[in-house]
Amino acid sequence: MAFPNVSDIVATTIQSRTRKIADNVTKNNALYMKLDQRGNRKPFSGGNVIYQELSFAQNSNGGWYSGYDLLPVAASDVLSAAEFTIKQLACPVTMSGLETIQNAGKEQMIDLLEGRINVAESTMANLMAEGIYGNGTTFGGKSLTGLGAAVPVDPTTGVYGGIDRATWNFWRSKVTTAGAAITSATIQGLWNAMWASLVRGTDRPDLIVCDDTQWAIYTASLQAQQRFTSPEVGNLGFPTLKFMDADVVLDGGIGGFATAKTTYFLNTKYIFLRPHGSRDMVPLNPNKRYAVNQDAEVSILAWAGNLTCSGSQFQGRLISP
Repeated sequence: MAFPNVSDIVATTIQSRTRKIADNVTKNNALYMKLDQRGNRKPFSGGNVIYQELSFAQNSNGGWYSGYDLLPVAASDVLSAAEFTIKQLACPVTMSGLETIQNAGKEQMIDLLEGRINVAESTMANLMAEGIYGNGTTFGGKSLTGLGAAVPVDPTTGVYGGIDRATWNFWRSKVTTAGAAITSATIQGLWNAMWASLVRGTDRPDLIVCDDTQWAIYTASLQAQQRFTSPEVGNLGFPTLKFMDADVVLDGGIGGFATAKTTYFLNTKYIFLRPHGSRDMVPLNPNKRYAVNQDAEVSILAWAGNLTCSGSQFQGRLISP
C-alpha cells in the first residue's frame, strides 16, 4: 500500500534535510535480541535437518558394589538428539533503473537502496521475533518452531523435535494456569512456585519474559521495594527487572509479540537460535538480480535455520486466566 505522501525516492534525495530515516517499522523484539546477545546463536554448516544433542537417561550400569562383585558393563543408550526442520526467511528489495539514476550524484542525501535494505532487515527481525513465540504452523508451517511448540499449553501431548512428549516425561515443560486472574498480591507466590519447579542444582530460569499485563502486575508488586536492573540488558535498550537472579523482560510494548496473559520462565542454556552459517541475514548470491524484461534490480536478504531446544523440562509457562 502506497503511503499517502511523497514517495520514498523523493524523501531520500535532495528534499530530505535530516539525512536520517526514522524507524517506524521495527517492533518490540526483546526476546529475539536477548537470545542473540546471550550467545545463543549456534550456526550449523549443513545437513537436511538440525540436530540438537541431549541426554535422556542415566547410565544403567551405575550402582553400589562390594568387594569382588561383578560390575555391569553392558552398553547403555543415554544420548540422542532432537530433530528440527530447516525454516527459511527472505525479504526481496527492489530498485528500478529510474530510481537508481534519480537517487544519485550530489542530489543523493540518503542511499535509497541502503534505506530499503535497512527496512528489509527490520522486517525480517520482526518476523523472527514473531516466529519465536509461534508453534511453527503459520505461513503454511514454514515459520520458526518457537515457544508455542517448545513450551506449549499442554506439554503432555504432541511431538516436538521428533520426540513424543506422551512417551518421554523428560521432554515435558512445566505449565501452570492460575486459578484466578493474577494480581499484584498473588504474582510473586505464583512466580516462586514456578521458579522452584524448574530448578535442578545450578540449572534454573535465567530469563523471564512477560506481556504488557503481567509486566505491569509484577512491577506493581515491587512498588514498596527497591528495583534492581541489569546494566548488561539495559545496554540493549530494554527495561529489565530481576526475579531471584533472572532477568525479567517486557516483550509487549509497541508491536510486541509476547503471548497474552502469559509469562515464560526460560533457561536459555537449553534454547538456541540455529542459523545456517552461510544464510544468516545475508544477501543471496548474486547480490543483485536483474529482470530480463524490466529496468529493475532485486537484492534478496535471506535466513535459514530454526529455534531449537535441548531441555524442555527446564522451561516454564505461567498463564493467567
